[in-house]
Amino acid sequence: MLIVLLSINVLYVSGDDALSGSNQLILITCTFVTFVLSHFYGVSWPMIMDKIAMNIQQSSAAVFILLLIGSLAAIWTFSGIVPTMIYFGLNLLNPDFFLPLTVLVSSVVSVATGSSWSTTATVGIAMMGIGNSLGINPAITAGAILTGAYFGDKMSPLSDTTNLAPAVAGTDLATHIRYMAITTFPSYGISMLIFIGISLFQNRNAVDMSVSQEMIHTLEATFKISGWTLLVPALVILLIAMRFPSLPAIFVGILGGIIVTLIFQKNHVMHDLNAVDCAKTLIHVLTSKNEIHTGVPALDELLTTGGMSGMLNTVWLIISAMCFGGAMEASGFLGRITDAIMSLARSEFSLFTATVSTTLFVNISASDQYLSLVIPGKMYNKAFKDKGLAPENLSRTLEDSGTVTSVLIPWNTCGAYHSGILGVSTLDYLPFTFFSLISPLMTLLVAGFKYKIRRIINQ
Repeated sequence: MLIVLLSINVLYVSGDDALSGSNQLILITCTFVTFVLSHFYGVSWPMIMDKIAMNIQQSSAAVFILLLIGSLAAIWTFSGIVPTMIYFGLNLLNPDFFLPLTVLVSSVVSVATGSSWSTTATVGIAMMGIGNSLGINPAITAGAILTGAYFGDKMSPLSDTTNLAPAVAGTDLATHIRYMAITTFPSYGISMLIFIGISLFQNRNAVDMSVSQEMIHTLEATFKISGWTLLVPALVILLIAMRFPSLPAIFVGILGGIIVTLIFQKNHVMHDLNAVDCAKTLIHVLTSKNEIHTGVPALDELLTTGGMSGMLNTVWLIISAMCFGGAMEASGFLGRITDAIMSLARSEFSLFTATVSTTLFVNISASDQYLSLVIPGKMYNKAFKDKGLAPENLSRTLEDSGTVTSVLIPWNTCGAYHSGILGVSTLDYLPFTFFSLISPLMTLLVAGFKYKIRRIINQ
């Protein structure tokens, strides 16, 4: 019922807007249906509610992090930190190695924003224009953009999926990101080498860099661009690398963004406001939707942030998914499905294979990136524990096969969105989205060789 309703929703109701509310309503509806069915098996409503409450409690840290990340992304944009990253990235462009540099610039922007969607809607559009002027196949350019965009979507601590996966699996954000590096950087490196090879054999026309130059000049006119602003994200990355707790590290990033705003942007985006108005503006940026108008539509979209309130629909979806997962667990239905699959997946490698296969199936059938993490995550959580595998094995597998493959499916919310933004059909750019194609294979390769497979320490 869940898969059928979600499919109908994507095709006829919400399209590529996965967070608008209809998916949440479907999850709650299926939670109620699960309760009705489980009643015939002697499972009471209080038993289901207890499990739902436990699931929501387990996701509470991720919810808190997401709210703070909403503020962090907003203040880093408003302070000029993110615009500075984009500015330096666009200045790196070299027509001779356009494709690998496109991957690099998209990666930087996606890591900085935590969003593949914002990346393609901003620098992605600029890169498509430059690629067309170079005579490069648009499908190849789109593949390079999406390779970089999904690297950042997967590895950025600001990404909602990067926070959701460890929450579902039962590990913390910093451990999840460090463990993902084992499969992510080889996949990224191979993709980069392929694009370098393609660049060496590309026939290029005369170059029109006017799109990127317009963005560069607009950023210079709107913000005070300074490399000193990048000390704040460098500090946050350092804290996370030193295994500093995620919440305090993110809060340090927010405070750093506020300080950078007061130092560098007082006479620019803040227009030299007095102390009271300055405080009001900062509070508004941290909590609510904020727009900076530059006259360049692509940049305006990137510089529009939602603050904490912008994360509420994602939080809503997580809570709804946890309700459905809790009902499925308490009723025994989820266990029955998992047992049927696990009867075929007896070895550790077959468990990883089953997880990858299920994640891809949910991405194809439910047409939603978030559910491709939540549903398999709840299904295989216990199975990984039973085999003594640490939860970061599950969280990494979910991202390797769920987050990055959503863009390859035409009717998935991500596939539909990126295809529409870039003006290239999903099936056309699919063969060139190397990072998304390699990542699921890399996670199986690592599992097959049992390379750095972490285990639960006996308590």
